[in-house]
Amino acid sequence: METLQITTDARGVARVLMNRPEVFNAFNEAMIAELTDAFDQLGQDPAVRVIVLSGQGKAFSAGADIQWMKRAAEATQDWNLADARKFAAMLDGLARCPKPTLAQVHGVALGGGVGLTLACDLAIASSKAQFAVSEARFGILPSVIGPYVVNAVGPRQARRLALTASRIGAQEALQLGLVQQVVEAEALDAAVQTCITELLAGGPQAQAEIKRLMAQLEVGPITPQVRELTAQTIARVRTGDEARDGFAAFLAKQPAPWVPPTSTQD
Repeated sequence: METLQITTDARGVARVLMNRPEVFNAFNEAMIAELTDAFDQLGQDPAVRVIVLSGQGKAFSAGADIQWMKRAAEATQDWNLADARKFAAMLDGLARCPKPTLAQVHGVALGGGVGLTLACDLAIASSKAQFAVSEARFGILPSVIGPYVVNAVGPRQARRLALTASRIGAQEALQLGLVQQVVEAEALDAAVQTCITELLAGGPQAQAEIKRLMAQLEVGPITPQVRELTAQTIARVRTGDEARDGFAAFLAKQPAPWVPPTSTQD
């Protein structure tokens, strides 16, 4: 691939490395297309258990490539609509990927880089990382990433981040919900490895079902329809092979069959 480096180890841990360090991993049409294809293919690969998204060089992602944005400003509205739909589809594909996804964030995550962070299930950041919903500084708005920002931090904080476009540090990002863990820079790799081990201890089919179910639930009243959805889901999953194997392994005090030999359990 032109903009990504992708590797998968023996445990089924796939690493998607954004590889445009000269522009702080800012994305353009090519990277959007490659990220779309990468998460589609990895999501369908039965050998892949976990996907880690990270950036080469000094930053996670500076968001949209300025040259790409310049081309967009000079193009027609129809071209911009088609282009924006591709970006929206890429984030949706990442968010809906059936495998657990983890953003490993260092340096800066700006604009669309925040969107990539939030589209992942989990995000662990270096204590030196900085975040900004920075689109207003360029006379545009965080439209495609907007729903992900609102879902993560709520409407009021999302408005603040978008209107001021100010950079915030990793600790504030943690408090707001942009990331779920912050560690010192030198401990980032180890923290990611710990999270990977925890993810590998879970049943892969169960994790896919978790993501599918959670995507259908919203904060609010637990209606009869929601109760029925959850009852139907657990009834179906409990009768599957993975559940039977998991319970049998637990009763036998043995690792579950999906846990890689190199992975450890608590």
